[in-house]
Amino acid sequence: MKTPRGDGTAPYGSWPSPIGAALAASLDGRPEYVGAIGAEVWWTVPRPAEGGRRALIRRPADGGPAVCALPAPWNVRSRVTEYGGQPWAGAERPEGGPLVVFVHFADQRLYAYEPDAPGSPAPRALTPVSTVGGGLRWADPVLRDGEVWCVMEEFTGAGPTDVRRVPAAVPLDGSAAEDRSLVRELTDDRYRFSTGPRLSPDGRQAAWLVWDHPRMPWDGTELRLAEVTADGRLAEPRTVLGGPEEAVAQVEWTTGGSLLAVSDRGGWWNPYRLDRGPGGEAVAVNLCPREEEFGGPLWKPGLRWIAALPDGLIAVLHGRGSSVLGVLDPESGDLVDAAGPWTAWQPTLAVSGSRVYGVAASPRSAYEVVELDTATGHARAVGVRGSPGADGTGGKDGKGGTAGAAGPGPADRADPAYYPEPQSRTFFGRGGREIHAHVYPPHHPLLRARADELPPYVVWAHGGPTDHVPPVLDLHIAYFTSRGIGVVEVNYGGSTGYGRAYRERLREQWGVVDVEDCAAVARALAAEGTADPHRLAIRGGSAGGWTAAASLASTDLYACAAIIYPVLDLAGFAAETHDLESRYVDGLAGPPQTLALLSRERSPVARADRITAPFVLLQGLDDPVCPPAQAERLLAAMRGRSVPHAYVAFEGEGHGFRRADTMVRALEAELSLYAQVFGFERADVPRLVLSD
Repeated sequence: MKTPRGDGTAPYGSWPSPIGAALAASLDGRPEYVGAIGAEVWWTVPRPAEGGRRALIRRPADGGPAVCALPAPWNVRSRVTEYGGQPWAGAERPEGGPLVVFVHFADQRLYAYEPDAPGSPAPRALTPVSTVGGGLRWADPVLRDGEVWCVMEEFTGAGPTDVRRVPAAVPLDGSAAEDRSLVRELTDDRYRFSTGPRLSPDGRQAAWLVWDHPRMPWDGTELRLAEVTADGRLAEPRTVLGGPEEAVAQVEWTTGGSLLAVSDRGGWWNPYRLDRGPGGEAVAVNLCPREEEFGGPLWKPGLRWIAALPDGLIAVLHGRGSSVLGVLDPESGDLVDAAGPWTAWQPTLAVSGSRVYGVAASPRSAYEVVELDTATGHARAVGVRGSPGADGTGGKDGKGGTAGAAGPGPADRADPAYYPEPQSRTFFGRGGREIHAHVYPPHHPLLRARADELPPYVVWAHGGPTDHVPPVLDLHIAYFTSRGIGVVEVNYGGSTGYGRAYRERLREQWGVVDVEDCAAVARALAAEGTADPHRLAIRGGSAGGWTAAASLASTDLYACAAIIYPVLDLAGFAAETHDLESRYVDGLAGPPQTLALLSRERSPVARADRITAPFVLLQGLDDPVCPPAQAERLLAAMRGRSVPHAYVAFEGEGHGFRRADTMVRALEAELSLYAQVFGFERADVPRLVLSD
């Protein structure tokens, strides 16, 4: 790093910053899977310093400090479809205290746990060990009459697509732990993918979502409804909503027994109530017709964008791009948003009485558990990311004050003066099409660059590609912006959050529209004098890694790239990836009969001879979604060419880095790449060795 000049200036990229890679890594991730057990609130949080395990957190009914309910090595995380899903459920025991069932990541078995029972018994297994292929996996559980109803994933062979999924019932007495035959399959329905069943308040009906290859759940799903028979099975189900071109993202029951769903049948995910028509057929009534999204991509079973309150109101997440929390009156259509600083909410909602719980963030605060009291309209943070030994409660309330005893969170460990201020903007690409993006300019409270210097900028392409990024505090972004490197996150065509037509832009155009949209944003920033046109980079993970690599192979716009657990070979990806995405390229690129041709035309592996800019390739060696073979083929194609590049592989990491030491090494390698290519000094990180 260069010593600041006497006038308080220093070159972009050379600024010192207290937001180090270790700090960014320690606070990576967010709370997930919020649920209520009586008046208690539970959720999971990541623990990067503990090997990336997810801890189950419990906040008592009296509002006291939240505590970790399960010590290490218990890791509450499902692997259903590899991305997981709702990994726990709970209910109050007749004797008092909670009964919790959860999936342990290491063996993927279901366990039951009664933390307040006499003698504090350890969790006990409910499901058997299975060694066939990926074994047995479970997700999206609910408790019913001495059983756990959930979705069961069973591998029938050694291949990633040798798998079946079905709603199933697991005895709570543990009898199935040694006897697979005691797991009851609830239906003879044979769809490739299924969520867990949602039971009506009287227990007489169940509803769940299904879909089949080659559709992804945002292409088309079906809402299945069935009566629960006297022997505890599901009668012949019928489809009451959805289809090949209608994506139902969630199903929910009201306390009065009405069936709610979130469907994009009108081009936007809106909330619907299913009424009975004159002939007994289901009639979908749009409860809030708006050109906004009240749902999103169902990457994992158990995501919740709506939740019914006991008084008949409905808590909803809605918006364009980012989602906010609101309370909907289904009779009048009135929608009132919660007060507070939170500008983006995650699809996890829980209800306890008049209170709604969710996970939200803002440009100045990372994701935290938030409570909204619908009786008073008061909102406050009740669970913030803390250190491994302390999961605190309290934080900012909806009026900017404090609520309770604040626990250690991101704001307590990083100086907010170094946070960037995002600018949400709309750019225009080919044919005048809109492109949504969030610009994070370089920011330092004590330093600036000279007026005649333009900053380097990195384009961040998100994963999915059917996903989106909101403008919220991310210390991985702050790590770069506080050092003088600008970041722009692009919600390119294909992203969710802007209606079905926007995400359909990427259909059969992957590697074209995403690449063009990212380039259009980068060029616009350079043309207006925001970014240095000679110091532009692109980075992305998973599908974003594909976009980054494809950009290097199709344009000379970027000086370098960070390519992270990427897709690099269309044909190879279709053959090697997990079952959920094994037919994803049908919609993204084209049908199987054209895949070989399209793979040669678009895959970075096939176009490696066009890559001339330096890059770093970061890869988890246990990645079942984008296996290391993808990276290895690109490296083989680059062999003998004079293009500086580096390959950094991580043992024990899968799709998405979860360990603190991995994230530190990855961030520092990326910064070293930019320093070498953009021409600034960084003596505070190990030098990345670039070979050709």
